[in-house]
Amino acid sequence: MTATLHTREPAVLVLEDGRTFTGSAYGHRGETVGEAVFCTAMTGYQETLTDPSYHRQVVVMTAPHVGNTGWNDEDNESSRIWVSGFVVRDPSLRPSSWRSQRTLEDELDDQGVVGICGIDTRALTRHLRERGAMRVGIFSGDDARMPAADLLDRVTSAPIMEGSALAQEVSTHTAYVVEAVGERRFTVAAVDLGIKSMTPHQMAERGIEVHVLPASATADDIRAVEPDGVFFSNGPGDPATADHEVGVLREVLADGTPFFGICFGNQLLGRALGFGTYKLKYGHRGVNQPVMDRTTGKVEVTAHNHGFAVDAPRDRDTDTEFGTARVSHVCLNDDVVEGLELRSATGALTAFSVQYHPEAAAGPHDAAYLFDRFVDLLNTTKKVDA
Repeated sequence: MTATLHTREPAVLVLEDGRTFTGSAYGHRGETVGEAVFCTAMTGYQETLTDPSYHRQVVVMTAPHVGNTGWNDEDNESSRIWVSGFVVRDPSLRPSSWRSQRTLEDELDDQGVVGICGIDTRALTRHLRERGAMRVGIFSGDDARMPAADLLDRVTSAPIMEGSALAQEVSTHTAYVVEAVGERRFTVAAVDLGIKSMTPHQMAERGIEVHVLPASATADDIRAVEPDGVFFSNGPGDPATADHEVGVLREVLADGTPFFGICFGNQLLGRALGFGTYKLKYGHRGVNQPVMDRTTGKVEVTAHNHGFAVDAPRDRDTDTEFGTARVSHVCLNDDVVEGLELRSATGALTAFSVQYHPEAAAGPHDAAYLFDRFVDLLNTTKKVDA
């Protein structure tokens, strides 16, 4: 492996409230704007960077030393890096991993991702915690030499995340199939709203043939698969804009087809059941978030990446046209709704979702049982139908 020798010319990070941080260029040189968010994960930066849910966001890593495991061709969660920009304090001088095939900075440069290093990421994170996620720009090379007022104007001219419909920008354009590993036990239609590759892999390992459909799929497209169950994936953007997807999901629920949703899919289930959604002050991002499964009382350490949440009552069940809905999981840091479940008049589970990422890419593995719960739901429903 031959690494490119990158120079460290000046770079500047400008927040929409006018605060600036000066540092050094990292990755590609130039200009980028997006929503500034921070990720508390100490590992798994490759999975973070390739997660489509980070589309149009500039990710600030709270771990100070980043890049020491390099980059490989196995750990990507999609076909490309999706973040708009990347902020680290102390980039690794060289990777040290037998799996590394090139450096993180070379990959950022090759994919045109503008970053900055050498800044006080702790101060930046505290600023975002106090004032909330906001628009930000990173400027290096010739762009960094522009007047401060011009840089701030470019930041404040960028679109905000609220009201942004982004799922179809990251979704597959054509349907494809992920074959079951071993004997095919079930067929699932998975609507790709920004799906991570590990998710259909987890299902395939449990004998599920996964038909991945575009975000633009209709209820008839889903029915054409003749699925035993339906899955809605994670993804970026404001769930309040996803009227098409919510309408499709309401038809799925009306059909009585078992449903499982992750992250954006959880928010859309909430909307389909009549709940609202709202933007969190600075969101949950990282692989160390504590969540309690209220069904079992078990506390899990989980992976998160969401800036919006479902506004549902945690102290009571809610009657909906599709059955009885309840909050199944809550975050122990701030009591945010982290999961929903829907039961029929007989008390049978018909649909459930979680706000976090049980596919464990990258880690932890505490919530992998949710894929088994989906299999149990599919198995129970298939027995009833038979």
